[in-house]
Amino acid sequence: MTRSVTIHRHRSQERKIVGLLGRVGRRTGWLVAVIALASGAFVPAAHAVPKPKPAVFGTASASPKTHSGACPTVVTLSTTVQVQAPTALQYMWLFSDGDTTRAKTYRVGGKGLKTVRLSASVKVTGDARGSGAVRLVGSAGKISKRASFAVDCAGRHSGGRDVWNAVSTSAAQVATPPGQGDGPTQNIVGKATIVFERTTASKCPLTFKIHGSFEGLPAGAQVVQYRLVGTEEWKTVNVPADHGAVFTTVLETLNWDDTTGKHSMQVEVRQPNGLKSNILYYFECGPPPSDKKQRFGVTAEKIVLTPSGGPLVELVADAYLDAVKDVSGAQAALVSRQPFRTDLDAGPVTYQEIYVTQPEGLHIDVEAVTGAQLKKVLAYKHPSGTVLTPSASLRYTVEGGAVTAITLNGAPVTDTQVIKVAANYMLMSGGSFPRWEGTSVSHSGPDDRGALASYLVKNSPVKAPKGDRVTIR
Repeated sequence: MTRSVTIHRHRSQERKIVGLLGRVGRRTGWLVAVIALASGAFVPAAHAVPKPKPAVFGTASASPKTHSGACPTVVTLSTTVQVQAPTALQYMWLFSDGDTTRAKTYRVGGKGLKTVRLSASVKVTGDARGSGAVRLVGSAGKISKRASFAVDCAGRHSGGRDVWNAVSTSAAQVATPPGQGDGPTQNIVGKATIVFERTTASKCPLTFKIHGSFEGLPAGAQVVQYRLVGTEEWKTVNVPADHGAVFTTVLETLNWDDTTGKHSMQVEVRQPNGLKSNILYYFECGPPPSDKKQRFGVTAEKIVLTPSGGPLVELVADAYLDAVKDVSGAQAALVSRQPFRTDLDAGPVTYQEIYVTQPEGLHIDVEAVTGAQLKKVLAYKHPSGTVLTPSASLRYTVEGGAVTAITLNGAPVTDTQVIKVAANYMLMSGGSFPRWEGTSVSHSGPDDRGALASYLVKNSPVKAPKGDRVTIR
C-alpha cells in the first residue's frame, strides 16, 4: 500500500512540473526541473560502470633453475602479473611441498595497466626438486604458472628431511610496455622468423637463445610486441629507426630440463592479423611427443633412400644447414648415409618417421675447414661403399679415390679457401669417417631430429631433392 501511494505521489509531482514548464517557459522550467531532481522527484537511470580488466599473469621463472654444487643455496622464484591500477594486489605463494606463505598486499599506484613482479626466495639445504606459484587472494583466485627448480648438493642428500623453505617474498612494480593494454591497430611486421642457439654443451638440461628477425617494418623507429605461443605475457622490442630491411635480436633465453614437457617454440606478434613465426623443435630434453596424431609437416612426394644416400640424405643435409647457418655462418652441411633405414613416405610426417630417419639424436656442430681439409673428408669411402652427402650448396666429384672437382654455391673451391661446414659432432670426431682437421666454430645447433622437424614444417609441402650432388667415377 505504501509503495502505491509513493508512486502516485511521484507521478503527481511530475504532472505539476510539466504544467509549470508550459506556463513559465523553458528557462524557468529548467530551474524547476533541477529543483525537482534535487528533491528526489526524478530518479535518473544508473550509468554502467566499466569493469576493471582482469589480472593477467606473465611467465614464471627460477634463478637459478638448476644448481649443482655447495649447499645451502638460495633460489629465487618469480612471476609477473598485470593489473588495472590503482588497486590493492593481494597474493600468496603456493609451493609444491604443500607449504604456503601468508597473504600479502601490494598497493599498485598510478592509473591504467601496470606490471608487478612477485618474487619468493627459497633456501635449499639438500637435494631437492620443487616449484612455486602465486595465487591471487579474493574473488579473482587466479594462479600463475609454476616456477620450477632442481638442486643437487655435492656430498649432501635430503634423507627425507624438509630441505627447502621460503625465507622471504617481495613485490615491485616494473615497466609495462607502451600500448600493451590496448594492443596495436596496424600490422607493422610482415614476416617473423626465429632461430635456435644452444648455449650449453649438455643435451638436457640445456639453456638456449631464440633469435628473432622481423621483416617488412615501416620506416622509422618501431615498437614490436611479441610473446611465446602458450604464454600470456607480451614483451616489447624497441626497433631503431635505422633497422633496415630485416631487424634481428635475441628475444628469449630459455632453460629446459626433463620436467619442462615441451618440444617446440614459436613466437606470436601482437598485431591485428595475429602473425606467427616458424616453429622450432628440440626433442632431446624429456620424453618424445605423446600425441600420436601430431604431424611435422608434409612431403609432397615419396623421398627415397638409395644405397649411396640419395634424395632423403640430401634433404637431411639441407635441414642441418638451415638449422645453424643464421647463428654460425655455416655455408654447407655433410651427412653420413649410415644411420638411415628407410624412405620417407609422401604425406603428413609423424614423429616415428622422423625418429626412424634420425635415430641417433645428435647435436649439430660447425667447423671451419680449408678446401684441402674438406677434400680429404669427402674422398674417404666408407667400408659400405658410401661417401658423405652434402647440402644443396656443395657439389663434388670423386674419381680414383680423390676429389677432382668441388664447388660451393656454384663457384670452385680452392685448397686454401676456408669454409664453415655443419655436421653432427660424432661425424666430426671420426665416428665412421676420418676425424676432421678443422677449427671448431659453433656448438650451438639443435638435435638432428629437431632440425629435421623444423625444416619439414617450415617448408611444407616438401619436394624430394634430385639426389645428384655427388658424382663418383
